[in-house]
Amino acid sequence: MSEAPYLVKPSVERKQEYLAFYEEWKQSGEPFVPWVIGHDPHDFETYLAFMEREGKEENLQAGWVPHSTYWLVDGKEQIVGAVNIRHRLNERLLNVGGHIGYGIRPSERRKGYATAILAQALDKTRELGLERVLVVCDSHNIGSEKTILGNGGVFESEVIEEDGNVVRRFWIRL
Repeated sequence: MSEAPYLVKPSVERKQEYLAFYEEWKQSGEPFVPWVIGHDPHDFETYLAFMEREGKEENLQAGWVPHSTYWLVDGKEQIVGAVNIRHRLNERLLNVGGHIGYGIRPSERRKGYATAILAQALDKTRELGLERVLVVCDSHNIGSEKTILGNGGVFESEVIEEDGNVVRRFWIRL
């Protein structure tokens, strides 16, 4: 990681970089994390409109909360990660989703980007007026757990999902 990475709002100017990010993730066969990057972006204007709409309370489907998505850009202007910030929690998010979901593109992992994206996402949650945030990871994701702990996470509990997956829950005071 040469120049400090930074968060940007999704924009049409970064379409080609984002499509490369999406295609790399898709080719990896891994689940899309955060979930919002799993939406097919090939109709890019519709994709951007979806993300903009989801940030407003009045536009939400029942059971959803407002959320904002940002992309992490490196010094070469390449999108290396994405973060989805939930403005508040519902019951499901309180158990297994948390306030912040983030992911780093497969080819850019283990370079410090996860620490950077979570630290910058915490700044965004402060701007929302939150005093503490919940961040979760699967129990087998040791790298993510280290990232959360390194950003001030305090372990609270584990939740077992219906499929048997164990989710570890951490609170970070802002």
